[in-house]
Amino acid sequence: MKTPIAGILLAAGESTRFGKPKQLLTLSGRFLIEWALAAALGSHLDHVVLVLGCEHERIQRCLGSSTAHPKCEILVNPDYRSGQSTSLQAGLIRVRHDFPSAMFLLGDQPLVDAALINLLLERCAGSEKPICVPTHRGTRGNPTLFGSPFYPEILKLAGDKGARGIIAAHPDQVLAVEIPDPRVFLDIDRREDVEKIAALLESRPPLRKTPGT
Repeated sequence: MKTPIAGILLAAGESTRFGKPKQLLTLSGRFLIEWALAAALGSHLDHVVLVLGCEHERIQRCLGSSTAHPKCEILVNPDYRSGQSTSLQAGLIRVRHDFPSAMFLLGDQPLVDAALINLLLERCAGSEKPICVPTHRGTRGNPTLFGSPFYPEILKLAGDKGARGIIAAHPDQVLAVEIPDPRVFLDIDRREDVEKIAALLESRPPLRKTPGT
């Protein structure tokens, strides 16, 4: 996997299953999106593009100095209602000429921390395979990392889907990194997910602010 590597943090959706935009849900003292953003900015990613859409102005106001980190960039996807693929593509278009590899992160997975991101980056550094995914006993999760050979396929996606189909179609090109705890794959889709994930966050060591936040 070639460097430098950009992170593309997807947080543009309307959260229809949740009932309202969940990016600003308060979870263990932080907004939901802050957990993912702090992990990305605290990792060894070289640049982080936060892709917003629904209620982007409100989210930016609430995040305040959290987005002041020198490697953080905010990008608004005006076409977010057309599905997740448009946010992947908006972020990728922004970085594709400067970053030969890109990691896609989800804004509703607060248990993905900088350590997991760095583990994937370290394993990818020693591999020639252009796709990297975390797995637990055969089950794939996020975040996922793609090299530039797959940028054209990502830019052809349509609708409310990510790059799962691309990964499935090229198993020989995938580096699977086994992780010990599948709970990092948990996301917040419904209100009943909040209490469970909040309890897991409370059991972790306090999250330190990264420089510039």
